[in-house]
Amino acid sequence: MRTFKISKKIEVVCEWKKTRTAFKHVATLLLDGKEVESAKVCYLNRTWESYKFQTVLGHLVKKSTVLTEEEKKVCNKFIDGNHTDWSDFKQISNIAKLGDVFCDNQKDKNDWKKRMIKAGFENKGLTIPDDWDTLDEATKEARLNKIIKLAGNVGGK
Repeated sequence: MRTFKISKKIEVVCEWKKTRTAFKHVATLLLDGKEVESAKVCYLNRTWESYKFQTVLGHLVKKSTVLTEEEKKVCNKFIDGNHTDWSDFKQISNIAKLGDVFCDNQKDKNDWKKRMIKAGFENKGLTIPDDWDTLDEATKEARLNKIIKLAGNVGGK
């Protein structure tokens, strides 16, 4: 579940739900904290979105019967922005950094960092190189720290 605060008055709560054949995104419009409308978009597989829930947000605004034209413009401007949630990346980065605190030697630190990065990013496209185990510990440390730094700084916040 994710909440998008568009203005003082307008808020949208979005959820992912399983369906019989795939999944759907459901968006609920709240005006002054009260639920007034909802919309859903069903998927068989992912669509291209700049961020998760962008399509259902647009669908909700387009079909809305309670938003004024001015409020729809505000919402559409918000939807066109970048609202990617990078918190998972930052959390994995912070957990991987703990290897420097918990471990006593460079090999153990590198092993910890690799395990945490692999656990967090493997299903998101990360592939550990086949020759990883042939690298020296200093090279491993440099590469792991670069990944940790990039993941921690992603999104600019």
